[in-house]
Amino acid sequence: MIVGVPTEIKPDERRVALTPAGAAAFRHHDHTVLVQRGAGLGSGFADNEYRAAGARVTDSAAAIWRRAALILKVKEPQPSEFRYLRPGLILFTYLHLAAERGLTRELLKRRVDALGYETVQLDDGSLPLLAPMSEVAGRLAIQVGGWCLEAQNGGRGVLLSGAPGVRPGKVLIIGGGIAGFNASRVAAGVGAEVTIMDINPTRLRYLGDLLGGRVTTVMSNRATLEEEVTNCDLVIGAVLVPGARAPRLLSAKIVSQMRPGAAIVDLSIDQGGIAETSAPTTHARPTFIRNGVVHYCVTNMPAMVPHTSTFALTNATLTYALEIADHGILEAGLQNAAIRHGVNTYDGHVVHPAVAQALKMKPHSPWK
Repeated sequence: MIVGVPTEIKPDERRVALTPAGAAAFRHHDHTVLVQRGAGLGSGFADNEYRAAGARVTDSAAAIWRRAALILKVKEPQPSEFRYLRPGLILFTYLHLAAERGLTRELLKRRVDALGYETVQLDDGSLPLLAPMSEVAGRLAIQVGGWCLEAQNGGRGVLLSGAPGVRPGKVLIIGGGIAGFNASRVAAGVGAEVTIMDINPTRLRYLGDLLGGRVTTVMSNRATLEEEVTNCDLVIGAVLVPGARAPRLLSAKIVSQMRPGAAIVDLSIDQGGIAETSAPTTHARPTFIRNGVVHYCVTNMPAMVPHTSTFALTNATLTYALEIADHGILEAGLQNAAIRHGVNTYDGHVVHPAVAQALKMKPHSPWK
């Protein structure tokens, strides 16, 4: 199979979908790898490293999209790339279609077979290709949250660690998954007062044990959520329903009741965000102030650290991408249920049930 790796064109996106070592793995399986010139520079990989790994480096994104049967990307196709989409093309990338009706319409109209990294799911319910970026985003969330709280950025001037004789900042993390756990660990590490909320008591018990009592765990319901949100300095939104739109847990009214200059870092923004006041932002303009609260809603946070993120991403995706290249999407899905869960669209139909429900469409499985 011909595998294509175009340069990412989303604003400030410096990651690349494949490392040179990953390209060598595809060549070992007798596949052809086409990499766009400069695609890896933002992550620290030179074109000659890809050539040394056996990949072919080309100037033209159009040629890669036209020739490749499997396109590997990091982020969803941008509007200027829609013209490259075609029937039978296999696209493997982060999609987040529940919040992208326009992109979904294009994938269906052009009959693209699209798999979302975020919906590849193991039998235990875990999401192995979302996990590495969730870990990175969770750790970055406290770093950027502290920045949002600085006075010159519109924040209330709180240092999360506090100071001798001064209370530390209060951090509320909504969602106890991988991103939430990593955020809570970093927040506790800098000395903040940390509360983590989830709807699963077993998960909260596990997190409490894992973090050695350095965080407070609270069951999430409407009453406790409102109480905690209005009494904290920084909210980290880390709620995920695989394939579906993130639940809107924070109304504009609740946000308006937060402390003036408090901050929200909405890690769920790729799936629509957990706050009614959230809206996607970019690295160039990462924040806005709404209802007196600083919002940080960058949709590709791990692009801040592309070298680390690219290695973490390829480590996770490579095995699945090789299976798809070796067997094709249908056979790979038959052999591996995780890949089957990852398919979002196929031959003009929505496949993933949660995506279909979010977009009010009827799911269709090509394996029935």
